[in-house]
Amino acid sequence: MSTVEEETQGEVLAGEEDTASASLTSPARLGAYVRRGGVLVPILTTLIAFVVGGFVVLLTGHDPFSTYKAIFEGTGLQWVFPWVTGSARSTAAFNLQQTLIATTPLILVGLAVAFAFRAGLFNIGGQGQYTIGGITAVWIGSSFAGMSPVLHITVAVVGAALAGAVWAGIAGLLKATLGVNEVISTIMLNWIAIWGGVWLFGLGGPLQNPHQPSVPTSSSVTASAKLPVFWGNAQLQGLHIGLFIALAAVVVFWVLLSRTRLGYEVRAVGLNPDAASYAGISVAKNYFRAMAICGAFAGIAAAMDILGWKFSLFTNDIQFSTVGFIGIAVALLGRNSAIGVVFAALLFGALETGTSDRFLDPSVFDPNLASNLTWMIQGLIVLLVSTDVIALKVLQSGRGISVHFKRRAKREEAGA
Repeated sequence: MSTVEEETQGEVLAGEEDTASASLTSPARLGAYVRRGGVLVPILTTLIAFVVGGFVVLLTGHDPFSTYKAIFEGTGLQWVFPWVTGSARSTAAFNLQQTLIATTPLILVGLAVAFAFRAGLFNIGGQGQYTIGGITAVWIGSSFAGMSPVLHITVAVVGAALAGAVWAGIAGLLKATLGVNEVISTIMLNWIAIWGGVWLFGLGGPLQNPHQPSVPTSSSVTASAKLPVFWGNAQLQGLHIGLFIALAAVVVFWVLLSRTRLGYEVRAVGLNPDAASYAGISVAKNYFRAMAICGAFAGIAAAMDILGWKFSLFTNDIQFSTVGFIGIAVALLGRNSAIGVVFAALLFGALETGTSDRFLDPSVFDPNLASNLTWMIQGLIVLLVSTDVIALKVLQSGRGISVHFKRRAKREEAGA
């Protein structure tokens, strides 16, 4: 099915005809409305969020233009400009490396949420799947010290993917067999994963670092399991090859959805499960498969962080991590598309880096306030994306009313 055909089918199934929309899933409607907005809508959504954020900065007594300029310079994105030279270019290069490191897991968790949306599911469990993947990655990475680097990294990444797939598959199985709402089950699984991880690496826990009995942390990843750095200094947290793995996952995401039978069935179930079932497609099987694939993406995201720069897992990291939740905003802003998720992840990764204590000039704006500004901008983007969906629905309803009156007028003319 071509992209145009898919979009047209999505519009019809999302509510152009009342008879077709009766049995649709909410994610199917949301996905169809969102994709109809095109590229312009997410750009406007982001700009509006930054404008509102600028007014908040102004209310604190700071210059919003200087603040956003300092945040932008903290991201390192100015490195792409050829006129940036000398020490400024070196600083920008280091900052950009950190931005891309933060972007890497966001791409993957964004894919985890977006794939579920395309299947007609709300995957709110990205954080739990990320946590389980991280636990598995750090356990494998800190074990098998004599293994060759290529094999060790491969086993750790695959293990994290499988762990995430199994964890998400629980929600998929519950949905497929018992009809349990995936929002409820994934939220519950999030907390089980988080507090299970705290127990595993807490004081006296079975996976706590035996060489640091007073510190609630895991053992450190061995050198053979660390992802190679291809840009920057490995001792100063240079950019690792996880970025390429994330981009490869984007290609896999697109191929799966657009060029395989599995993807066709997943999209069909997401658009209209009743119609898909009537056509002979197993709805239950595709719910399970879709959730398992989502969990695999989230598990790989955790492996990139653990093997790329964290190298260990503290209980505080598990409790306060929000990567999986930000993935929801990434998927929404990225319109649940492969390329959209990449750019949305880059935006959120840049905000995270540009407002951190390490990279934002405190003389321009307090980094603590800037971090809150980042959260506010993220929330505004999600809110505006939601209002975008509402606006499209209102416009669609208006067209439906217009068509109704036109048809009524034609019938009256024919009767006359």
